Amino acid sequence: MTFDLTDTPPARLTQYSHGAGCGCKIAPDALARILRSSIPGEPDPNLLIGHDHNDDAAAYDWGDGNALLSTTDFFTPIVDDPRDFGRIAATNALSDIYAMGGTPLTALGLLGFPINTLPEAWARQIIEGAREICREAGIMLAGGHSIDTPEPLFGLAVTGRAPIGQLKRNSGATAQCLLYLTKPLGIGVLTTAEKRGVLVPEHQGIALSVMSQLNRVGTELASLAEVKAMTDVTGFGLLGHLLELCESSNLDARLWTDRIPALPHVMGYLRQGCIPGGTKRNARSYADQVEPLDANQSALLFDPQTSGGLLIAAEPDDAVPALLRRHGLPCTPIGQFEVKRTASPKIRFNRSSV
Repeated sequence: MTFDLTDTPPARLTQYSHGAGCGCKIAPDALARILRSSIPGEPDPNLLIGHDHNDDAAAYDWGDGNALLSTTDFFTPIVDDPRDFGRIAATNALSDIYAMGGTPLTALGLLGFPINTLPEAWARQIIEGAREICREAGIMLAGGHSIDTPEPLFGLAVTGRAPIGQLKRNSGATAQCLLYLTKPLGIGVLTTAEKRGVLVPEHQGIALSVMSQLNRVGTELASLAEVKAMTDVTGFGLLGHLLELCESSNLDARLWTDRIPALPHVMGYLRQGCIPGGTKRNARSYADQVEPLDANQSALLFDPQTSGGLLIAAEPDDAVPALLRRHGLPCTPIGQFEVKRTASPKIRFNRSSV
């Protein structure tokens, strides 16, 4: 059975996926086992950044003082509107380039679509949504690849560039660094509430507006000497991605729970049990590395974010909060790094003193 532009949609797009957005990532502990390799590789002196420290993109020395950045990201639908799905997936993929301090150059689309189950027009709308975001980022969607799959999925392979001296990695933070987060948490909670049909009409669009917001401020942040490390917060939640920074920089961290921004109404939906499956996988994978939290705090801090914000490690200075403020982004530090202790946990919590 096939469909044309005039057909009534057969169902909600999210009903055709077993997971949602970055929440459908493979659990981090399982992924670590999958990526373990016994095959020795010849080191390439021009490969500046590979997958050794779970950085957001690969970086290759282009020989002119710039690094060529390469990344890819794709996932299953997190919203029902196909155009919005394309916008979110494109924003999320581009975020890896911004998290490295780079500027995107080109993008290729990666489309999996059940062409005999869902309307062909939906696939076209997904691509159109991605084109809109690419245009906003100042690049073209230059091509791509598609296959017929049992459930829809979409993303981009993105190429970018960055001055080598401004590349931002998961490593590089110091014990003096403060932590900043540029988008509030709770995307997974609100999208789960929508998928379950309990999201009230007045709350429609809250998560969408955040997920389709480009993290282009990362390019400007990279030019600040105070910024020592940076990543984006996606499927492993705030705590999972903070742990990657801790491990790569050989540090511990302390978060001030009263300063961590959350989307409106999130706590109410948490009390209704709107917790994505990815939250539980994250908590299970990282439980022994963080101090115990109450159930709602744990659900928020492990909540898988789709197209989440940048997590920034910066030495104390006015430049970073001033830049974030100019862009209308949260500019209050949410925690700080600490000298590594020999015993777990790696992340501890308390309320701020201010």
